[in-house]
Amino acid sequence: MIRQSFNGLFMVAAAIALLNMQPAIAAEVNVYSARKEALIKPLLDRFSADTGIRVNLVTGKADALLARLLSEGVNSPADVLITTDAGRLHRAKTADVLQAVDSTVLAAAVPAEFTDSDGYWFGLSMRARPVMYAKDRVDPTTLNDYEDLASPEWKARICVRSSDNIYNQSMVASMLIARGVESTEEWAEALVANLARDPKGGDRDQIKAVAAGQCDVAIANTYYLAHLLNSDDSNERRAAQAVAIHWPNQSGRGTHVNVSGIAMTRAAPNPDQALQLMEYLVGDAAQTWYAESNYEYPVKLGLGLSPTVAAWGKFKADSVSLSRLGEFNSRAVMLMDRAGWR
Repeated sequence: MIRQSFNGLFMVAAAIALLNMQPAIAAEVNVYSARKEALIKPLLDRFSADTGIRVNLVTGKADALLARLLSEGVNSPADVLITTDAGRLHRAKTADVLQAVDSTVLAAAVPAEFTDSDGYWFGLSMRARPVMYAKDRVDPTTLNDYEDLASPEWKARICVRSSDNIYNQSMVASMLIARGVESTEEWAEALVANLARDPKGGDRDQIKAVAAGQCDVAIANTYYLAHLLNSDDSNERRAAQAVAIHWPNQSGRGTHVNVSGIAMTRAAPNPDQALQLMEYLVGDAAQTWYAESNYEYPVKLGLGLSPTVAAWGKFKADSVSLSRLGEFNSRAVMLMDRAGWR
């Protein structure tokens, strides 16, 4: 009897020792990011170093990542989606690939206008989309609001990206919310009539076109100008130095702004780690990195800006809830199509 008890105790001890010898399963979180690797991986590496949670990163085009989430369904390995523009975040929400998150940390750090009204996504960094003009050919006192770009004095003087660009779609959505269909459509038709060339290229191309004299004003996101100003390419720096920013609608609704944002996927296999990452990215250190490394504005109030961005001064931002931009996206696209914005 004693012998049997001893054998039983030995077997239990051996089993415990064997379990202790098994390698621990490392905590991990899987990220699908529409932001380029260089603009997100340094932060994810810091998160891993600070928390011990391994990050598996997949980068790609925003639409391709959404299609992948839809294809993978409940079997998706993705825990979080990081993408640009409230319009894209809204598309992911309506595609039912996200889940709502209730976090006091996120709610405290991110202003309500930069979050989904139902808690499906949260802004990580803010960017503005002002008017940019040629210093040597445009008197800035002749610029006022976005609406003024419809004036005949800007005939053949404007450069802008195509209507399939989500940044322009969200800008038009904000005008729809503020001014209604008829007024916004009239503006879009007049803007198209004032274009110096057919829409083509990205925001950097619009800025370079202004510097090259192909047009006198352009609409572009601020961080593109900042990247050109700090480029290793002297030609890009010279082009950027020939352009200045005008903040439109300062006596009215304010300059159009948008965000890059993050959301937890509906199928997230590691929801606890996903929430840790989401909360980490709205912390002071991560928000400061966004400002200094990518020349964006932190969504968290009270933090500093990069010297380049700070030199542009303060401006009044449109306070419309960005969740509404996604809701108005399809109407904005149809309006731009009717206006001949290609």
